[in-house]
Amino acid sequence: MTPSASIDRDTLLQLYRTMITIRHTEEELARSHQRGLVHGACHTYVGEEAIAPSVCSHLTGDDVVFSTHRGHGHALSKGVTPTQLMAELYGRSNGISRGRGGSMHLFAPEVGLMGTSGIVGPCILQAAGAGYTFKLLGTDSVAVAFFGDGAVNNGAFHEGLNLASIWDLPVLFVCENNQFATEVPFSYSSGNPSVGNRGPAYGMPSHELDGNDALLIHEVAGEAVARARSGGGPTLIECKTYRTRAHAEGMVDFTYRTKEDVAAWKEKCPIQRLRLAALQSYPDIESDLDSIDEQVAAMVQDAQVEAEKGEWPDPAEVTKHTYCLASSPVSVTEEPLEHGFSDQGCRELSYMEATHEALAEMMEEDPTIFVMGEGIGARGGNFNTTTGLYDIHGATRLCDTPISERGFVGLGGGAAMTGSRPVIDFMFADFVLDAVGELINQIAKMQYMSSGRITMPILLRGCIGIGHSAATHHSGNYYPMYSQVPGLRVIVPSTPYDAKGLMKRALRSNDPVIMLEHRELLSARGPVPEDDYEIPFGRAAIVRHGDDLTVVALARMVHLVLSLTDELASEGISVEVIDPRTVSPLDTETICQSVARTGRLLIIDEAYGPCGIGAEIAAAVADAGFNDLDAPIRRLNGCFAPTPYSPTLESGVVPHADDVRMAIHGMIAE
Repeated sequence: MTPSASIDRDTLLQLYRTMITIRHTEEELARSHQRGLVHGACHTYVGEEAIAPSVCSHLTGDDVVFSTHRGHGHALSKGVTPTQLMAELYGRSNGISRGRGGSMHLFAPEVGLMGTSGIVGPCILQAAGAGYTFKLLGTDSVAVAFFGDGAVNNGAFHEGLNLASIWDLPVLFVCENNQFATEVPFSYSSGNPSVGNRGPAYGMPSHELDGNDALLIHEVAGEAVARARSGGGPTLIECKTYRTRAHAEGMVDFTYRTKEDVAAWKEKCPIQRLRLAALQSYPDIESDLDSIDEQVAAMVQDAQVEAEKGEWPDPAEVTKHTYCLASSPVSVTEEPLEHGFSDQGCRELSYMEATHEALAEMMEEDPTIFVMGEGIGARGGNFNTTTGLYDIHGATRLCDTPISERGFVGLGGGAAMTGSRPVIDFMFADFVLDAVGELINQIAKMQYMSSGRITMPILLRGCIGIGHSAATHHSGNYYPMYSQVPGLRVIVPSTPYDAKGLMKRALRSNDPVIMLEHRELLSARGPVPEDDYEIPFGRAAIVRHGDDLTVVALARMVHLVLSLTDELASEGISVEVIDPRTVSPLDTETICQSVARTGRLLIIDEAYGPCGIGAEIAAAVADAGFNDLDAPIRRLNGCFAPTPYSPTLESGVVPHADDVRMAIHGMIAE
């Protein structure tokens, strides 16, 4: 395929300027790496300069780009300056990620660079998510994912292209096939030697291009961007090229390829090729090209000096932007610290009715909220989480998904980054483990790595808990794992009141929230006010006052303990019951204050004990309230085993009333 029309002079000169800027900047960064100014990896774009400028020349300021670890060229093509790029690799505060990202994690949302990733594949899903936001909001913006050949063997490629295709998303998928995934040749790692012929398998057009031909890429990309912008859906473009420097600066390069191969590809230099094409089309253009060469060389030298002069980031700000500074922009009534399960004068709803009401009210209030999950559309969800909402809001806001958890979780992350508020309903918490990389490596870290310039207003909800003989793939309690991840809010409501209040807080928050709902509590009923209220994250509830012992319990265990408190009171044992409600952040202050009054602490948790929430609570109380303890801290947990199927075996996994009663009697006797 060759260009069907000549390119205009100004566009040609701009392409040349961007390409030569990339080359000079990368060569300067290679020298900087040798000087020790670059403190980590440095993946250069040398040899691939035809691709990013040719694609990005068609993008506006409202269009967005998602990229991979070899993202310098994409950043410079989207509007990042050489100074900002080099300063980032130098670790300085004037870098585009404020020194938090280095070579592989570049963020400049102000120019539409939504991030590069050291993990292969997420950019494909995030671009699809941005496309979903644009579809939801009715704009004509376009998202582009740049990725290498290694990514096409990753599940994110299949899931991302499939989702973009079935929903006709305005996305351009650009594979920069430089022949090697790190050191593994594409000819070895892929059963299909072509990426460009895979589009029809996903119901989209695709192209296999010479990746060193800037004019050809410019023409095809222009058509693809125009198609996406007009509602025509996604396009896949493969650009076959070659990186002529090592995978990363300082790495051994000739154990998997030869010097002769590299030299041959250097002869195919995309910059020289464009220069020759320019001279053929415009014989008098050479002086303009020479002038650009001189200007860019001087500019990059000045940029290097300025970048090296940049200030170091302040270590005192090392935790800043882990969470959003403004979590709830709407002023609502916040509930008191102390409440019970028997509030008078208040209507009663089931747990599921309360969460459904919260979601329905928030979808009415905020048109950027949409829900994704398997069967949550016309069917209304496996647990009636969205019943009736499809009829009100339609398929775009109540979107049924394929069984593609990594795909739609990663897509949800990209959507949240670009102006919408996704709710990901993954039915059972076990299922979302397929997407744990998207949760931990992308969603949880995005605000921090972008220095707060990108927010992540996403709610991910699903069932936890042992019961119903659901066995090991439908019963997991995963809040201890997620509570260890900075950037995530993790909430575990035990009552309808808490479920609605916490869910409303989550749907107005700009932080990613994981809401884990115990399956055995979905039909539990309790008082829920009609007023608009929120429950702040990190505020425990004192659900029963007592004097002799503090019991901290989560989810179903709260109800189990409360079923015994009257009986224990008749025996002269006064138990104070605290429900943390959120495990990240964890309200240890309220727990410590209670222990200061009672002198004893028992922690009851259905999840198994090692590395669990109980261990964290015990450590916090031992550290802050050791002198208040009249007895050792005790924990009562489920067994350290997968969940079995048989009712008798399942019953043996979790604590029961007799276990709780015995533990409390034992502590009082100490």
